Amino acid sequence: MKQLLAAFILGFALVSTASADKAMQSDFDRDIAMKMIDSSIQRFKLEEDVSIEDAIESMKLRANMLNFKLVADLPLSEQIKSMGEESRHMQILAFCDALIAKKMVEYNIIFAGFLPCRIAAVEDKDGNAWLVTTNMDMMLHAVDLPDDLKPLAKRVRDTIYSIIDAGVTGDL
Repeated sequence: MKQLLAAFILGFALVSTASADKAMQSDFDRDIAMKMIDSSIQRFKLEEDVSIEDAIESMKLRANMLNFKLVADLPLSEQIKSMGEESRHMQILAFCDALIAKKMVEYNIIFAGFLPCRIAAVEDKDGNAWLVTTNMDMMLHAVDLPDDLKPLAKRVRDTIYSIIDAGVTGDL
């Protein structure tokens, strides 16, 4: 119910601003959208002595230890290089517990858009290495889950953050 109310309020706000000055509307909408995007993402800088390759290996090992399946490994920077372009490191890892995913999507199909849990390993323009993922806490608190799904959602959040921690520190 909270989701429907939030969607209605957002829709109403967008429709009610349609008659406003177009320049002001697009600036306002852009600011709101950027704040929403920024708060939905978390960034974790790797420790100084941890390479992106070490972070990725540590995350894969931690996920395996926690019984979270690595369902995709997308080395985007390698693909870009094979196309003749230069690229800083950019790799997307996707992890999942298929049984939890099934239950979440059965509850609300919107969760399919967040599956599987993705962690991007990227290098910024200054050469710093980062792990970037969805703000799992925001997701957890924004949705009104039934009692049987709350512990599963928390388990997914805790597991993803544990995987990220392994990457940031280079530990298992």
